[in-house]
Amino acid sequence: MSTRPFPYRVLVVDDDPLLRELGSALLENQGYEVRCAEDGFEGLAALKQSLPDIIISDLRMPNMSGFEFLSVVRRRFPLIPVIVISGEFIGLAVPDSVLADAFFPKAGYKMTELFSKMEDLLHELPARPRTESHGNAAVWVRNGKGRIAVTCPECLRTFPLESAITGVNIAECDFCSSKVRFEIIDNVHRFVSVAKPEI
Repeated sequence: MSTRPFPYRVLVVDDDPLLRELGSALLENQGYEVRCAEDGFEGLAALKQSLPDIIISDLRMPNMSGFEFLSVVRRRFPLIPVIVISGEFIGLAVPDSVLADAFFPKAGYKMTELFSKMEDLLHELPARPRTESHGNAAVWVRNGKGRIAVTCPECLRTFPLESAITGVNIAECDFCSSKVRFEIIDNVHRFVSVAKPEI
């Protein structure tokens, strides 16, 4: 690793506590500052507190999967490099359905390969244009604690809701005050539309 005033910050998102603990120890031994989250919902909360220099994420997780989490990351923070480590796919090529800059199959790589890829990504940040806001950006999640996370399609920021009813709901974005309209059908969270706040 190159010397810099502060260590690179890594966010590790994985629902396996042993993998989080081991990964954190190995990364800290390499000089990284590490934060951990057990699912995509906690990952978004961690991003709200402080942005990492790189994200390492699993795909299959409860509450909010890696697929959902990374779709929000790619829209809101397109310049943060992402590495996926998962047993969902084989091979080292990034699967088409995975929004990541690198992919490693669980138990199918060496730590030296991971560290090398991290250094490459940190020194050559991905050149991706920022995506424009559009109506399909909202993500709805109900975790074991009964909470819902909403990603506003206008400002692409995530805010929590304490509750929602089956049927049509309208919530005001905590950040830009847009009126976000969504519908819950049979416990499936589905975005419907967004209405501009009244002036």
